[in-house]
Amino acid sequence: MIKEQPDLDAAPPQVLPLLKRCLEKDPKKRLRDIGDWELLLGVERVTTAPSQSRLGTKVWIAATAGVLAIVAGAGWYRSSRPAELKPLVRLDVDLGAGVSLGSLAGADTILSPDGMRLVYVSQGKLFTRKMDQPKAVELAGTEGAFAPFFSPDGQWVAFFATGKLKKISVEGGSAVELCITSSPRGGSWGEDGNIIAALNNTGGGLSRIPSAGGAPTPVTELAQGEATHRWPQILPGGKAILFTSSASTTRYDGANIEVMALADHRRKTLQRGGTFGRYLPASNGPAPNGTGHLVYINKGTLFAVPFDPDKLEVRGTPSPVLEEVAYSTINGSAQFDFSRNGTLLYRGGGAAGGNLVTVQWLDAAGKTQSLLAKPGAWERPRVSPDGQRLALDDGSDIWLYEARRDTMTRLTFGGGANLTPVWSPDGRYIAFEGPGGTWWVRSDGAGKPQPLIQSRNRLIPASFTPDGKRLAYMEVNPRTAYDIWTAAIESDGAGLRAGKPESFLQTPADEREAAFSPDGRWLAYTSAESGKFEVYGRAFPDKGGKWQISIAGGEYPVWSGNGHELFFRGDDNRIMVATYSAKADSFVPDKPRLWSDKQLANIGTISTYDLAPDGKRIAGVMPVETLETPGAQQTQNHVVFLMNFADELQRKVPAGK
Repeated sequence: MIKEQPDLDAAPPQVLPLLKRCLEKDPKKRLRDIGDWELLLGVERVTTAPSQSRLGTKVWIAATAGVLAIVAGAGWYRSSRPAELKPLVRLDVDLGAGVSLGSLAGADTILSPDGMRLVYVSQGKLFTRKMDQPKAVELAGTEGAFAPFFSPDGQWVAFFATGKLKKISVEGGSAVELCITSSPRGGSWGEDGNIIAALNNTGGGLSRIPSAGGAPTPVTELAQGEATHRWPQILPGGKAILFTSSASTTRYDGANIEVMALADHRRKTLQRGGTFGRYLPASNGPAPNGTGHLVYINKGTLFAVPFDPDKLEVRGTPSPVLEEVAYSTINGSAQFDFSRNGTLLYRGGGAAGGNLVTVQWLDAAGKTQSLLAKPGAWERPRVSPDGQRLALDDGSDIWLYEARRDTMTRLTFGGGANLTPVWSPDGRYIAFEGPGGTWWVRSDGAGKPQPLIQSRNRLIPASFTPDGKRLAYMEVNPRTAYDIWTAAIESDGAGLRAGKPESFLQTPADEREAAFSPDGRWLAYTSAESGKFEVYGRAFPDKGGKWQISIAGGEYPVWSGNGHELFFRGDDNRIMVATYSAKADSFVPDKPRLWSDKQLANIGTISTYDLAPDGKRIAGVMPVETLETPGAQQTQNHVVFLMNFADELQRKVPAGK
């Protein structure tokens, strides 16, 4: 409600008389002519004769001050009134044919706090584009990036990549490592110079990390029944933090939006049945009876409810405000972001983040043939040794597809993070990452999964030796990131048993994705020791020699059974191949060449292909648009801006009394 007489207590004392006369209701008393300004400011009226030029200058300065005071007073008076709400404006933007948006987790497209810069993840790298510029610029050294977020001043972007939290200037330069992570799930950069992030996918709360780098310190602790805290947002002023809490690490439609005061760590649940909660302040001054809205995702719909960030409480009932927002049911993230001026940026698509994929056979000529045509959130495909079956995961559980019968069998249950299937050479068993280590399960679906190697750290199986007597796997170490280990494996017909783990490669760099050669004498792997992922080879057992195989970025090496070719995925999600020769202790790789011009789906630093036993085609995770689904290509490079969205929320979801 507009006051009949404004409250002038906050006005500067020296201009208070002037403001009162300017705002006087009685026309006879109101200051109506600027020529009367000096009567109120106590300045003697003078003429502008040449002999009085110095005095005239003083008078002009005083007059200017008076006019500015009136303007400031008018602006101050207007700011005490509820601002007029601006209309919603929608802009559909195509970022370009070369853009393929996708992030392992978190939003792949974000807005700077002032709304003048865009940063997005394409082909696993960060790009930035100023709103007044026609082209985007790649931020070098950001390979493997996902879940980016801005610094409060918009001059830096923090992101996760290669097992670390990093930051880079929006103007470019070198990326700076801040700390080691293990399957992180979101971060937020506070005005006090600290970052709060979810550094561990499971088993840990949120942590505080100095934005200059340093050891993380705990911020939240998991309560009984909670499995994860993730997707934090530091509220304005830095006194509290929003985050998502869930009893499952793979199902988020039943998660909760929590808030915690950082001073005393008191928590409260703001909303049940939601994920990726964000606070959006009112853009045009204080909203009636509140200062903004809490927004969150539930089943692809964006909901909003008035929220008081001082009292840390919601007011009223949440209302749906936007449908078909891309989100992930598996990790709880959503594809939307805000700027401080109330602009919403989002991607459409609903479940699976708008990046539904299929699995197809792909040959060197770029021809595709349907393998698993049903769209889904498929990841990490592995072809069976006989080429007749396909093991893969959906980010939650291991599945087995039999093409001849067109049947899909689920091999793991329980909603845990059961990932990364690896076939035993005889095709009888599948090893995989599960809760607390590596597990195995029979490929015919008989029996329950059984533990193989247990650890407090994540253990990710990678490759069996050709005789099946040793397994290479990765350990995610809090001090050294990803390391490569092996363990002897025994099979007596009743299952698999592992011997004592042995370290193969453990350095401060990130080493992962180990693969044994067909003769078992060599181990190919991916390392970020150069600052970006490249494929290397070593003898097995290790004799100290090392050969770099990729030369412009590479991941996920796969050996051909012909004994002279090594495949890997390039930075642009195309398959590369390098011919090699190996004699005695010498390994000689040739220059890699492009195997197929067809791009695989961009779903971040996750395996998206495997080689068939004949070495002539791959089972590749492909974007849905390869099936010519109408509008599917648009989801890869298309974003939507909703200008004045904060005003729209005030109209649609007004704050209650």
